[in-house]
Amino acid sequence: MALATLAGVAVATQSRINGELGVRLGDGVAAAVVSFGSGLLLLLLLVPATRAGRRGLTALRTALQQGALRPWQCLGGACGAFLVFTQGATVGTLGVAVFTVAVVAGQSASSLLVDRAGIGPSGRQAVTGARLAGAALTVVAVLLAVSDRFREPSTLALALLPLLAGVAVAWQQAVNGWVRVVTESTLTATLINFTAGTAVLLVAFLVSLALRGLPPGELPNDLWLYLGGPIGVTFIAVAAAVVRLTGVLLLGLATVAGQVVGAVLLDVLMPSAASHPDPTTLLGAVLTLVAVAVAALGGRVRAWSSETRSGTARRGRTDDAGR
Repeated sequence: MALATLAGVAVATQSRINGELGVRLGDGVAAAVVSFGSGLLLLLLLVPATRAGRRGLTALRTALQQGALRPWQCLGGACGAFLVFTQGATVGTLGVAVFTVAVVAGQSASSLLVDRAGIGPSGRQAVTGARLAGAALTVVAVLLAVSDRFREPSTLALALLPLLAGVAVAWQQAVNGWVRVVTESTLTATLINFTAGTAVLLVAFLVSLALRGLPPGELPNDLWLYLGGPIGVTFIAVAAAVVRLTGVLLLGLATVAGQVVGAVLLDVLMPSAASHPDPTTLLGAVLTLVAVAVAALGGRVRAWSSETRSGTARRGRTDDAGR
């Protein structure tokens, strides 16, 4: 859960970077291609250079040939591509916090459905009261955090893009988790994600070139604007590694907590023209952490209680047998 929360902070940072890159280039698709493409190049160097990566590629080929892994389960990167595109296209206008609330609203609802359907490697997860309360409280908390921005009606229509991206993120985390389980390699699962995403974005960029021509802006000289890809590699790797232990919903909630905290810190420490941090934003961030604790600890308490009752019953039977 701690790793997933840190990964969420990374997503907020990536959102700010890709949003600024999209503004500089004047093209959200071009910014997404640069971000995803740089992550893919990094992985193409890392995966063949490691024993686990090479073993994972062999396992992937075998799994696809034998039907243990379906081709559609390798397409999670397409959803990641859409998320990165929305970062470049909307964060410059919405700000990181408003972008986050839209992603969270879609991700929280979608994660419940994905867990209930058993799409992820952790199997079917019941929609318990604690999990439902945690998801609902998360949405309420983030809405509170950015409530001042919704006085601007023009932002609501633009927020539909990250809302849809949030819906897709839950499915992406589930199928990437399956690739990780089958290949037993986090690097391999991340490479497959970035390969699919880059392919989708390149097609979209070629269509954009044919319809609109080259982006109006030029590639910036600031090196930090090219860190979105490596940050994305870190996030996808962490998500693929831990989703089988947490389930999609808990992974999503922890990621949400990190995103909100990261968004608040970015808007406070590095404010942009679209950021408006205030006390309600800070209160919303705290409430989001409480929501994650409710969902995560609710299951732990039930499990501990069941184990305690089971242990008590076993001791009772042992005592009866002794007597």
